[in-house]
Amino acid sequence: MMRTNSGYALGTTYAIKYEIQNEKEDYKSDIENVFHEVNQSISAYIPTSDISRINRGEEGVKIDDYFKTVYEFSREVYEKTDGYFDPSVGALVNAWGFGPEKPINNLTDKQVDSIMAFTGFDKVKVSNEGKVFKEHPSLTFDFNSLGKGYAIDLIGEMFDEKGVKNYIIEVGGEILTKGKNTKKLKKWTVAIDSPIQESEERQYIEVITLENKAMATSGNYRKYRVDPETGDHYVHILNAKTGYPMKNNVLSVSVIADNCMKADAYATAFMVMPYEKTKKLLSELKDVDAYVVSRDQYGNIQKYTTKGFQDLIE
Repeated sequence: MMRTNSGYALGTTYAIKYEIQNEKEDYKSDIENVFHEVNQSISAYIPTSDISRINRGEEGVKIDDYFKTVYEFSREVYEKTDGYFDPSVGALVNAWGFGPEKPINNLTDKQVDSIMAFTGFDKVKVSNEGKVFKEHPSLTFDFNSLGKGYAIDLIGEMFDEKGVKNYIIEVGGEILTKGKNTKKLKKWTVAIDSPIQESEERQYIEVITLENKAMATSGNYRKYRVDPETGDHYVHILNAKTGYPMKNNVLSVSVIADNCMKADAYATAFMVMPYEKTKKLLSELKDVDAYVVSRDQYGNIQKYTTKGFQDLIE
């Protein structure tokens, strides 16, 4: 039999289905505990979290294993993407109105340039003792681009330790699966939202099957901010190389990987990277597959799919 737990966490909703052996088995409190621990470490929306204290420049903060894991994987993706994936953009995220701090309305080029002076993952390092050293005190972390994926992986690890053989974990559209849907006696099926939502009802562009895999989707079609003074729309994904919200032809990216933190991070990176550069990196990454939806110069929808992803489309 399957148990379903749902609720609100990490600024979004979650729905988790897992196989149980008897009616008494319920791991909702364990799930909520994972969310709580991750929040206390890497949520910039919690003033007492480690990341908030580090962003404020507090002395003597020693990072925990959660922060260390996310930081080290961010460094790996930062290097593989030539800096297009960069979690040091926290100050820019706030300035553009997508973070916990008050945005800067009518943000000028000069203001963006001044923030860019202390943005860059190459301007920070972590010592073996767990101390964070920033070249500039105003450098600000934002791990939202992989934090959800990491929390999902931790819930999966918790299930594995408890001997749960079949589950699907979904938090804000990011997904991790193991085994099968024993209720329907088949692999887990997952729908991908269409980046062109023309009605109130959610529309899907593909349905795929997942088994022991994670998937994350990133897109510019839902999250945006409107400047109250100018009326301009700003999409939520920022280009760390320019300091500005993305303006490219990529509408959405879905990534499949062996863990959700990896899928989450690369889905964000591929939204920012030039299209041809994304395809080149995908050809080099052996454990990452992707489905990229974009517009050509005439406004027509184009789809690029790696073979590994194509094989999972129903």
